[in-house]
Amino acid sequence: MNHTLLISAVLATLSLAACDNPTVVNVPATPVAVPGPAGPQGETGSQGATGYQGDTGSRGATGYQGNEGAQGATGSQGATGYQGNEGVQGETGESGDKTTVIVVPAEAN
Repeated sequence: MNHTLLISAVLATLSLAACDNPTVVNVPATPVAVPGPAGPQGETGSQGATGYQGDTGSRGATGYQGNEGAQGATGSQGATGYQGNEGVQGETGESGDKTTVIVVPAEAN
C-alpha cells in the first residue's frame, strides 16, 4: 500500500509538471527620442569667488634617539674532529714475465 501510494504521487507530480506550458509575454519596444535642432548658445556665467587659504600646520616634535645596543658575547671554539682511518694498501701486481719496458732518456737542460 505504501509503495503504491508513493509511486502514484510521483507519477501525478511528473505528469502535471510536464503539462505546464510557460506563458510568453511580449513587451512593447520603448520609444526612441530623436533630438531636434540645437538652440542658441546661452550667456557666459560669472566667475566664482576665490576661496580662503587654510592655515599652515605646526611642525611636529623630533623623536628621541634610541639607545645603542650591547655587543654580543664571543662564541666558544668547536671541538676538534676525529682523524680518519688509514686506507687499505692494494695488492702487489704480477711479475713481468712477458713485459717490455721502454725507458725514455731525460732531456738535458
